[in-house]
Amino acid sequence: MSIHAAFNDSATAGDIVASIRGGYKQYPGVVALEDVDFTLRRGEIRALLGKNGAGKSTLIRMLTGSERLDRGEVTLGGAALSGGDAQLTRRAAELGVRAVYQELSLVDGLSVAENLYLGEWPRRGGMLDAKAMIRQAEHCLGHLGVDIDPLIPVSLLSPAQQQLVEIARVMKGHPQLVILDEPTSSLASSEVELVIAAVKSMAEVGIAVIYVSHRMNEIRRLASSATIMRDGRVAGNVDLADTTTGQIVALMLGHGDHQDRFVTEPRGGESVLRVSRLGVAPKLRDINFTLHRGEVLGIAGLLGSGRTELLKALAGLEPPDQGTIEIDGTVINRPDYARMLQAGVGYTPENRKEAGIMPLLGVDENTVMTNRHRISRWGILQWPKVRHFTREIMDRMRIKAADTTTLIGTLSGGNQQKVVIGRWVYAESRILLLDEPTRGVDVEAKNQIYQIVRQLAAEGKSIIFVSSEVEELPLVCDRVLLLQQGTLTKTLISPIKMDELMAEILASH
Repeated sequence: MSIHAAFNDSATAGDIVASIRGGYKQYPGVVALEDVDFTLRRGEIRALLGKNGAGKSTLIRMLTGSERLDRGEVTLGGAALSGGDAQLTRRAAELGVRAVYQELSLVDGLSVAENLYLGEWPRRGGMLDAKAMIRQAEHCLGHLGVDIDPLIPVSLLSPAQQQLVEIARVMKGHPQLVILDEPTSSLASSEVELVIAAVKSMAEVGIAVIYVSHRMNEIRRLASSATIMRDGRVAGNVDLADTTTGQIVALMLGHGDHQDRFVTEPRGGESVLRVSRLGVAPKLRDINFTLHRGEVLGIAGLLGSGRTELLKALAGLEPPDQGTIEIDGTVINRPDYARMLQAGVGYTPENRKEAGIMPLLGVDENTVMTNRHRISRWGILQWPKVRHFTREIMDRMRIKAADTTTLIGTLSGGNQQKVVIGRWVYAESRILLLDEPTRGVDVEAKNQIYQIVRQLAAEGKSIIFVSSEVEELPLVCDRVLLLQQGTLTKTLISPIKMDELMAEILASH
């Protein structure tokens, strides 16, 4: 393996498209970047790798000018990125930096051409010059070898075609550096080829590309080199041809500073949930597994592998196309949300703020909304009961709030998440589906959630735990199922070593 911290330094100054020297960035309570050196050459495709929280997104924000370093220098095309905060992003764009993020920003009701030139439509005599817009759109799409009618509404395009339109948008104005953040995460494997071809086309005309992904198969097909980040630092720059996936994992996790923690005695009683040949097109196919009483079952997989779709199908929010779901030996025919609630299934969504809480209601109403029968009489809420049950949940889940009526939107992320989980404890749900239950919470709250999950399992509840932070699965799960390209491929039983789990996930892609 070839690891050298500045292997681009041999490039001539004219070859260098972007560089960071001595980059340092601190947020309240955390150093996001520390002593970071990064150099990128013309026409190079560089993979940017690291666990969640390693510093990848912060590095990208420095290059795009959306934030500035506290210390150090960003150089783009030989010019220092400088100016006031309000002008920094515009200045980076002028110097040729473009970025495509995970979430698409297309407007469904507009055509491909209108989306490509949204906000900067060509004009002639004060009027929209439709012919010029279409001609320029064809030019942008042609640069990537993309055959899409610029007049078609983007709502009629496939997910892969929409992603290509998003990428084509950044081809305007002669970009020098394009940053692609998980561009294939929501695509089927057959669609990925279109994006790979487009990225190669960009590099062939001299555009430098930073490619953020966890899919090693794609990375090795596209990039010759990778920058690996860990804890805000550059852990190494590697030549991918000379580096195994295991060596990459070791750099991502660190040597000596990482200590495995295990669930040392896996638990699990009789079967409470059995899934057979479950399919939800186009994401999931032939899903088979059993969940036992008192078990914490982890689902590991990359972004876009179908983890959320699986939980939604089990919660009755996304009807399966095929297969069966059994609870306590009884097949749930035509599972919908109401039916699954009656069967004792509780679901916490991935996006807590948008789908998990009602921010303008109190902790109390957010807690008891899952079972109003317990706190009402003849359809009228009994507020003493509301306060009693809410206080029980707050004490049990260690929720910090001034009062049961405190608006949940004013609480920290960790306390909000504990309310979201606690509402299903209040509802006496027996099966809990937790999608990213520790996303956006601090370290202390994460540890509290781990402890809560293990305690609930000890009391006999059965839990499916989905997380994109792979390192936390061995801490809390009795078993982990590997979800790859829409199907379950492997089972790991505790004790699970994190480096082995990470290697399985990366190597499989």
